[in-house]
Amino acid sequence: MPIDFQQLDKTLTVPGSPFEIEEVEIRSTTTAVWKNAFPSLRAIVEHSRQFSERDYLVYEDQRLSYEQHYQQVVTLAHALIEQYGIKKGDRVALAMRNYPEWPVIFWATVSIGAVIVPLNAWWTGAELEYALEHAGARLVFTDLQRAKALAETRRRIPTLEHIVKVRSEDSPLGNIDEFSALMSALNSGQSLPTIAIHPDDDASIFYTSGTTGKPKGAVNTHRNICTNQLSGVYLRVRTEYRYGREPVQPTEQMGQLISAPLFHVTGSLAMLCGSTIMGSKIVFMYQWDADDAIRLIEKEKLNAFGGVPSMPLQVLESPLLADHDTSTIRTILFGGAPPAPELAARVKAAFPNASASNGYGLTETSALSTVNVAEDYIARPESVGLAAPICKIKIVTSEGAECPAGEVGEICVKGPQVIKGYWNNPEATAKTIIDNWLHTGDLGYVDDEGFLYVVDRIKDMLLRGGENIYCIEVESALFNHPDVIDAAVVGIPHHVLGEEVGALIQLRPGADFKPEDLQAHVARQIAAFKVPVLIEQHHEPLPRNANGKIMKPAVKALMGIGTL
Repeated sequence: MPIDFQQLDKTLTVPGSPFEIEEVEIRSTTTAVWKNAFPSLRAIVEHSRQFSERDYLVYEDQRLSYEQHYQQVVTLAHALIEQYGIKKGDRVALAMRNYPEWPVIFWATVSIGAVIVPLNAWWTGAELEYALEHAGARLVFTDLQRAKALAETRRRIPTLEHIVKVRSEDSPLGNIDEFSALMSALNSGQSLPTIAIHPDDDASIFYTSGTTGKPKGAVNTHRNICTNQLSGVYLRVRTEYRYGREPVQPTEQMGQLISAPLFHVTGSLAMLCGSTIMGSKIVFMYQWDADDAIRLIEKEKLNAFGGVPSMPLQVLESPLLADHDTSTIRTILFGGAPPAPELAARVKAAFPNASASNGYGLTETSALSTVNVAEDYIARPESVGLAAPICKIKIVTSEGAECPAGEVGEICVKGPQVIKGYWNNPEATAKTIIDNWLHTGDLGYVDDEGFLYVVDRIKDMLLRGGENIYCIEVESALFNHPDVIDAAVVGIPHHVLGEEVGALIQLRPGADFKPEDLQAHVARQIAAFKVPVLIEQHHEPLPRNANGKIMKPAVKALMGIGTL
């Protein structure tokens, strides 16, 4: 019988413990925070020097130690101040794929008190232009593809003074600097410039992938981000104690494959920052490929990988899996989209030494809000888990009344990990953060023990003949079929019912597509009115944005679904 987590919270957070909680004033509000969280991202960089001889980054044939990385961060930090005049609070943008230069730029920027603005590398030049102008960025680091797009638009961005490109010395562009030239003055005797950083200073602006209108810039403070680093450790430690185990600190270096884009909070604030604190080896890929992931796990003896649920599913379905040694894997992480309930069991069968971990978070919660791991995940695969004691979760009705356990409503989050607001958008901030509660726009419920379940996005819920249909419930029923790798449920306009249920699926290679069999499979699990009237097969991965979320308008376009 597991130990009650509320009892453990009281025990693990007593004064003098690593997880001690104290109250501080944040923007005139008394807030419970981790007393021993890192005070800033700069402190994390300094902390990482203790791992100096370990590998920090591996990318193709390039290998960078923690000390080499630190010296590059120091060199760039000085260049930002001395060559470009970047001051505390200035915005420095970053638009590139996951190259080893990405973390160097990230850590150098935040270490001098400037604000890093990671931009979606999938955006067009016009989209990049909007975010750069909106953020008031003075400088942008970019790879060649993005540099070419920005070379034509930079004159329309009044604040943008400099563009620096990486890995493109053989493709000169006018009035654009080279990253390699900045780093040519590498001096191992330097230290980081002396800059005072407060925990509640701005650290980053991540632009959200809104479904309507222009993206909003979520402002994360150093406290926001550092809070979640300790929360992630706490949630896993609590689970160990919950099941009678003594948490064990690894004696050897751990390694993680980061396949999520670093311009999303999962890749940077959760995976990159968390791995840096732990002294882990980080492995990047040029782009996600399940077969390459399997080869890298074996070659680098990696302990963790993950991403949106379709990524682990692709690894499980790969014919290479049986021929490679992946026994070093200890953790498989899911996030960004709802996993199939049976995925945990499939992971356990294929990776007997590993535990599956699911979680819930948003850009506005600096990545992490809840985690469901190990036995708790096996017991409740539909849940996204429990929150840390410094994070509060409540479910509210459309009128704002708090829902009892088991009742579906909007998920609201409160705590020191919630953003301070949206950059230059007080109206959106006031609409989203009410009395210090972040209104997520997600529908869900909590059970009697406090486990959170995400049901759907408020705007994605279907309404058929007056009956609510939660897309996630139908998608989960489809995912339970052994041949289904990915699924997306959308509404089909109907002149009488309003909407009918439609689905686009991706099947494992070699599987026969029989829509009627899938419909019968779904009908055995959920009510008849929720069964898709139309199921179509897509032979490529379903369209997702950079955050890993299904793009429902693109799904409708692929299915030829219009409006009445």
